[in-house]
Amino acid sequence: MLRTPESNTEPMWLVIIRLLRWHKPEGRLILMIPALWAVFLAASGKPPLPLVGVIALGTIATSAAGCIVNDLWDRDIDPQVERTRSRPLASRALSVKVGIVVAIVAMFCAAVLAFYLNPLSFWLCVAAVPVILLYPGAKRVFPVPQLVLSIAWGFGVLISWSAVTQNLSQPTWLLWGATVMWTLGFDTVYAMSDREDDRRINVNSSALFFGDRAPLAIGIFFAATIFFLTWLGILMHLKYAFWITLAIAAVGWVWQYLQLIKKDLPNPVYAQMFKQNVWIGFIVLAGMIAGSF
Repeated sequence: MLRTPESNTEPMWLVIIRLLRWHKPEGRLILMIPALWAVFLAASGKPPLPLVGVIALGTIATSAAGCIVNDLWDRDIDPQVERTRSRPLASRALSVKVGIVVAIVAMFCAAVLAFYLNPLSFWLCVAAVPVILLYPGAKRVFPVPQLVLSIAWGFGVLISWSAVTQNLSQPTWLLWGATVMWTLGFDTVYAMSDREDDRRINVNSSALFFGDRAPLAIGIFFAATIFFLTWLGILMHLKYAFWITLAIAAVGWVWQYLQLIKKDLPNPVYAQMFKQNVWIGFIVLAGMIAGSF
């Protein structure tokens, strides 16, 4: 049997949708945003539409594979965490064998799309694979596993930028730095909701590593994001639309910091802040596109 009796009321395709996390699109979109930042900036706001499609589909496939790999690593840990105990592999709604098969299909789809890219971008895709596969294990041995995730997120910038220009330049690395800092910020926010469970089952997270200083660390990460994006905007001579949206993003991040320094925030607030960062990312994307002309 692939599912427990309790899960038999749910169609298999819906269980697989939950395995892929497609019922929670914000997690897929927030991975896509830095890749879109890169492809639009590298192409001065006018990338080829087929390339945009490849990058969008590639991030969806890669994210799906990453989620399944994460759940395979954590299938015995997730049942002990309130937020994750209903995941298909944790709840045994799907078998490990099915999880592996779906992960292979997702990776195959990502690989097919990668062949559309130039050699540099293709090999950057290859280089990203070990980071994606090893990230879930980082929480067991590395005190700040969110940094590993941030580096994995940063590959989206390197791949997408080089897909347009066939090289990596100073603006690429500034955008990479902004992406790493932003990811550290919003994923530390997300990790704050799991602090008690993570402490109890003895896994690492940036929220536990920074402890009471986690809100300050998040504020610093968001400030660094603003710094890198400002430097990037100056270097690329982006026009006023970009600066307006960056100002809006800065206000959003400052507001989140001011909320985080409050004591005893209810756990749902952290998930709400994570979702707010999706909107912030798209607002900045709009400014990058408009500011490139």
